[in-house]
Amino acid sequence: MTTNKQIRVRFAPSPTGALHVGGVRTALYNYLFARQHQGKFLLRIEDTDQQRLVPGAEEYIRESLAWCGIHPDEGVAEGGPHAPYRQSERGKIYAQYAQQLIDAGHAYYAFDTEDDLNEMREKLKAANVATPQYNAITRMQMKNSITLPSDEVQTLIQGGTPYVIRLKVPRKEEVRLNDRVRGWVMVHSSTIDDKVLVKSDGLPTYHLANVVDDHLMEITHVIRGEEWLPSAPLHVLLYRFLGWEDTMPEFAHLPLLLKPDGNGKLSKRDAQQHGFPVFPLEWEGPDGEKLRGFKQDGYLPEAFVNFLALLGWNPGSEQELFSLDELVQAFSLDRINKGGARFDIQKANWFNQQYIKNKPDEELAGYLLQYLKEQSVESSREKAVRVAGLMKERITFLQELWLNAKYFYAPPQQYDEKIVSKKWTDEAVTILKSYSATLQKHTGVLSAEEAKAQLEKVLEAYDIKIGKIMQALRVAITGEGGGPDLTEIISVLGAEETATRINMALDKLKDEVKLT
Repeated sequence: MTTNKQIRVRFAPSPTGALHVGGVRTALYNYLFARQHQGKFLLRIEDTDQQRLVPGAEEYIRESLAWCGIHPDEGVAEGGPHAPYRQSERGKIYAQYAQQLIDAGHAYYAFDTEDDLNEMREKLKAANVATPQYNAITRMQMKNSITLPSDEVQTLIQGGTPYVIRLKVPRKEEVRLNDRVRGWVMVHSSTIDDKVLVKSDGLPTYHLANVVDDHLMEITHVIRGEEWLPSAPLHVLLYRFLGWEDTMPEFAHLPLLLKPDGNGKLSKRDAQQHGFPVFPLEWEGPDGEKLRGFKQDGYLPEAFVNFLALLGWNPGSEQELFSLDELVQAFSLDRINKGGARFDIQKANWFNQQYIKNKPDEELAGYLLQYLKEQSVESSREKAVRVAGLMKERITFLQELWLNAKYFYAPPQQYDEKIVSKKWTDEAVTILKSYSATLQKHTGVLSAEEAKAQLEKVLEAYDIKIGKIMQALRVAITGEGGGPDLTEIISVLGAEETATRINMALDKLKDEVKLT
């Protein structure tokens, strides 16, 4: 294993579409591990599969990580001593190592056509071979530099015959690696096929590029998803054949993110069916399809990160709320679970509620002002701060700062029918008229305490208990049956606006009066 003292990790996504939450979690765990050990976190773009590249995907990846507070030390945008960090720009580097493997007898040229490969697979299927593959046995019947004379191989290459370069996997050997999450993993080489290392277009496959880049970029720990575990033995062979086994990074393969019912891997389709996002930011695909993002759905990045961190990792304590700095301090590869983690969107909602509650009113006001601007609604920052403070313990998502508090910025057009039918009584109308008249006489700023005191004076004059009219008053002012402290709402609206709304309600609901 590695003897490099500085911890160096990388996140290496392919820009083939939106970044799934599973990828964000992988990036997060790498980032936490690097920060905890005062190491370096690299962002490398693995774009060797040019056919699957999607315009805008690389920028989306970078923007998503930035929204989460995950900032690379080196990468495609940051640069660094191992640039370039985009694999499509490192072709000459890979060619050198592919040739090294060929010269050492660990790789070979294969000239088989697609028809040749299909014929081989059909023969193996007919012979009841469960998994037809190009391996130590079948390669001896194929068209490659192992079976062909060397002069014919050179003639084919010089003549421009298409070829790939394959790894020559030993026939009978046990490949072992000690994974930080799963312990010892042992695979017999007979189950590993001769993977293509360099494609016919000259570009490397993930396997070669990944190993070469990790070595040259001095990566000490490869922390990646469980789906790459079957490839790990192949990568161990590459490290050995390239002479890098002594500095090979340690591996940690992360558990899958599972559907809410725990039955299988979480997918985009599952999220759509259950009505929640699986992408950090909204994504519009090349076909025009729009996919929801946690940001646009009203989640705070801190809540999203906290939720993701605990999907597959256990802090070993009862603590659930962690800032990013606290996660850095608490994180440990040894406490990553082997089993998959169920994606519980209700838990994500709970985290969001907690973080919104704990946010300073001033900061939440910034989000509210943005929503108001989008709706062409004007507001002073002072008012937005007060509204945010009143609403923050009553909402789950940021957009609810506006959606649930529209009455702070516009009088109600409709009134809660259930409340009106039960509480819009003759007594309520009497108190509302008197209270409106009292408010119209008020000058200057109206505090919540003053609003309450004036209401109590009116009630005392008519010898009516506040409980009999409170809901009617709330409906008259906001149109709704619930919400923050009503006198606080009145204070935010001011005496004149509150009186106007009460009079409007009295006029609109004059035929609804119930005699008491």
